[in-house]
Amino acid sequence: MNTVLRELGGEGESMRERRWSSPTGLWQHRTAIIAVLALVSIVLHLVLRLGVHAPASTNRIPLFVTLVLGLPLVWELLGNLVRGEFGSDLLGGISIVTSVLLGEYLAGSIIVLMLSGGEALERYALRSASSVLAALAKRLPSIAHRKHGSVTEDIALDDIDVGDTLVVHPHEICPVDGVVIEGRSVMDESYLTGEPFEMTKTSGSAVISGAVNGHSALTIRATNRAADSRYAKIMEVMRESEASRPQIRRLGDRLGALYTPLALAIAAAAWAISGESVRFLAVLVIATPCPLLLGIPIAIIGSISLCARRAIIVKSPVVLEQIDGCRTAIFDKTGTLTYGLPELTERLLAPDFAQEEVLTLVASVERYSKHPLARAIVTAAHEDGLQLPEATEVHEAPGQGLRGVVGGRRVHVTSRAHLQRQDPPGIAHLPPVAGGLECSVAIDGVYAGTLRFRDAPKAESRSFVDHLGPKHRISRVMIVSGDRESEVRYLAEEVGITEIHAQTSPEEKLAIVRRETASAKTLFVGDGINDAPAMMAATVGMAIGENTDVTAEAAGVVIMGNSLAMVDEFMHISARMHRIALQSAVGGMALSVIGMAFAATGHLSPVNGALAQEVIDVFAVLNALRAAWPPRISHDM
Repeated sequence: MNTVLRELGGEGESMRERRWSSPTGLWQHRTAIIAVLALVSIVLHLVLRLGVHAPASTNRIPLFVTLVLGLPLVWELLGNLVRGEFGSDLLGGISIVTSVLLGEYLAGSIIVLMLSGGEALERYALRSASSVLAALAKRLPSIAHRKHGSVTEDIALDDIDVGDTLVVHPHEICPVDGVVIEGRSVMDESYLTGEPFEMTKTSGSAVISGAVNGHSALTIRATNRAADSRYAKIMEVMRESEASRPQIRRLGDRLGALYTPLALAIAAAAWAISGESVRFLAVLVIATPCPLLLGIPIAIIGSISLCARRAIIVKSPVVLEQIDGCRTAIFDKTGTLTYGLPELTERLLAPDFAQEEVLTLVASVERYSKHPLARAIVTAAHEDGLQLPEATEVHEAPGQGLRGVVGGRRVHVTSRAHLQRQDPPGIAHLPPVAGGLECSVAIDGVYAGTLRFRDAPKAESRSFVDHLGPKHRISRVMIVSGDRESEVRYLAEEVGITEIHAQTSPEEKLAIVRRETASAKTLFVGDGINDAPAMMAATVGMAIGENTDVTAEAAGVVIMGNSLAMVDEFMHISARMHRIALQSAVGGMALSVIGMAFAATGHLSPVNGALAQEVIDVFAVLNALRAAWPPRISHDM
């Protein structure tokens, strides 16, 4: 299972990023090594030729660079050509081969430096963004503690069988789904549910794999094998989502697809008209698209650096290119558009039941519930100064609500629909349906009252949603949530969203996002591991909040705070990066086209063309560096 949690590359990462990836050793960094060796060799050659007037045999140095160091680059480009991939670096590969055929080794070595340097810069952008999150990937333990009588042994997760008795030590991560049979503690399930609450666990309480135990040990009975537990199922959906996500053409490759045929046509025409093959090489050398290979990655690196200073971690550089084209925004609800802290707002009681009595009984059993509303009920009881007696026989069956016995009185907390099906005495006093969350209470088999709650939307949620269309060209906004429809609809009305999908599982979220992404680029914003598959399927997946370590493995960008203003800020940084990258790339290519005209007419040799290209690169790089500067407007909500 841990293989699912490896570092997940950027969505739609380029073929260059994937083909250079390697699991071990120096091979993983070979483009950087080639770039360094090429630079050192070129400098050494120039020093020997110009500084000490060494003999012409020093041409062996650029020959070494072109043949030996250029071979891996050409080989990979040839593989791309066979697969029908015509990226922005194809011209460079053709130039290396041509320089060897014509004996222009210095020009060839400069091209090797430009290609490998641009590739190394782009890989650095990817690694520097991902390294911050690499340590957050491994969530499950590698072993579990199985108990036989008084003896406890450590076993691998795959060896756990249904019915095994396991011990979960304090602060450990629960290895499988199960039921508590001994002990009392709290568990943090926010990684899986997205709800920022600690759930009290006692005998009979259900526990889920991936939850973090509190200060006390728990003895549990496994109800699922590790491979069948909830955490594993979510990871399986993540793996499926990663395997099936579409490839996205990078900005440099899209521009290169237009620029490469133009440069080849000019080079071929210059050779055909003049009859001089060296003009073909000269045109190709100055046509080498280094503004694409250098300017765009540097603009991306600068934007990543700027984001990091604003507590925004860009895990996949490709999201900086893609988010500006997103036209559908999909949001999780709790913790994303809301504060994730429901509060008890109304207590609607049946006749003959007192508020203090009902709240005391309900809070006593809710202490053992994992439901998000339990915390709100217990908090309200504490604020009222109520003393909560011990509850026994606490049981929470899926879809049936919470049951328990407090001081000899039977308490049942459940949904309106389930209570209506039971039709207990006093049900006629059930209030009309209203928006938001609610739970119904029966005491000793008699309807006792309804408790209503509100999970308040963030102060900026309405203004953020309202400005997505006019400021960021988002045409559709929707909420996809696992919460009940009444609560989701209430929030949607509060923040100005008309399209909702409620009570969705992670698998259903994934299907919805895939369907939407098939028709338009999508942005998905969520905060729990249950959102991770949907994040991977979206064009841009964004994790928001401070408890997003696992989710961050699926997200392309992680917002370390809880403010939607930071989401807006990232969108502005991305749009600005896109403009600067286009300026560097298109401006550099325009200057290269002018240089091609001089080379085609015989006014630039291959070496001089390479040097002219380096001057163009300087202008492109200097402009690209502006992406690291703080923008004039960070957000406009």
